[in-house]
Amino acid sequence: MKRVLLGLGSNKAFEGRSPQEILRCACSELERYLSGYSFSSVYKTRAMYVDNQDDFYNMAAIGYVADEADAFDFLTRMNTIEAMYGRDRSKEIRFGPRTLDIDIELFGDEVINHSALQIPHPRIAERAFVLVPAIEILTNSADVLIREKYISCLERLTADNGSEGIIKLGGWQNGDGADRCNDKTRLQGR
Repeated sequence: MKRVLLGLGSNKAFEGRSPQEILRCACSELERYLSGYSFSSVYKTRAMYVDNQDDFYNMAAIGYVADEADAFDFLTRMNTIEAMYGRDRSKEIRFGPRTLDIDIELFGDEVINHSALQIPHPRIAERAFVLVPAIEILTNSADVLIREKYISCLERLTADNGSEGIIKLGGWQNGDGADRCNDKTRLQGR
């Protein structure tokens, strides 16, 4: 099995759902593609790169896919989930507001450098909003080396930039809140 680490974020409502509800629904969708999954708490963070936008709600997910799983196929699935919850890349500003963003941070031990997909994610070391929830979720993981690497990256960021403005809001249990994500919404993206 390949371990997959995902970073999720939202700062824009969609069809009456708040960014936090969108994250909850995205996790419900991820349960269909990952085995042995876990989700971090949700963190409220200041926007990075484009300052003139609402704060983001970020979290991490970890789980496993079959050894033969293809990273590009998995990316297509993640893009489908994003679209289900209102993401339209053709209408957005790079690093601007979005209803849902799912980044593949790690996909097994694969290293991919393609215009459509880069793994490990090239900006993870500069993003406390990914590192903090990833460290939380990797606490229960057997992969101590990756967790320690992320802790070192976060320590460097904190030393360089001071407080990153990350506020832990809490989370939910796996499978919790699926009732807020009705079948109609699921079908819109299929």
